[in-house]
Amino acid sequence: MARINLLPWRENLRKERQREFGMMALAGVLVSAAVCLGVTLYIEGMISYQEQRNNYLKSEIKIVDRQIKEIKELEKTKANLIARMNVIQDLQVSRPQIVHLFDELVDTIPDGSYLTRLTQQGANLTLEGRSQSNARVSAYMRNIEASKWIGKPNLQVVSTKQADGVGMNDFELNAQQLTKASGEEDQL
Repeated sequence: MARINLLPWRENLRKERQREFGMMALAGVLVSAAVCLGVTLYIEGMISYQEQRNNYLKSEIKIVDRQIKEIKELEKTKANLIARMNVIQDLQVSRPQIVHLFDELVDTIPDGSYLTRLTQQGANLTLEGRSQSNARVSAYMRNIEASKWIGKPNLQVVSTKQADGVGMNDFELNAQQLTKASGEEDQL
């Protein structure tokens, strides 16, 4: 005789499969939670490591910024010192020039003329004076042109203050102080 199993085996099989499915689902959820936790911890670790690196770089940047500031201050000090050295060197070079200038002023002025005022701005000279005649002013300009230390005379004004034309003529002329006589070497 044939055996017939009348027990509800299909329901038991279905319940067993549902339990296995629940266990698998629970295991899947636990595995994915563990993976998510691991990934989160890994990413947080990477973020904290990067923040440590950033903080280290910020502290090093502060140190370098201070050094750059010190270097800029040193460069300013260096530029000031170089400027002072250049001024001193220019003064040393121009020291004998004023002697030559006054010597040439005395040598170039003709008899019957004299200077009332001398103004110098850089190498530009403004000479104001009085002369007995216009010819003496012209002679003075020729003497300046022939001078080794003064050159480029340019007459600005010649005027006579007296109505009859007798007396002294006032004159004003511009000239340039030459830095070195042509053909001569500096004698320091």
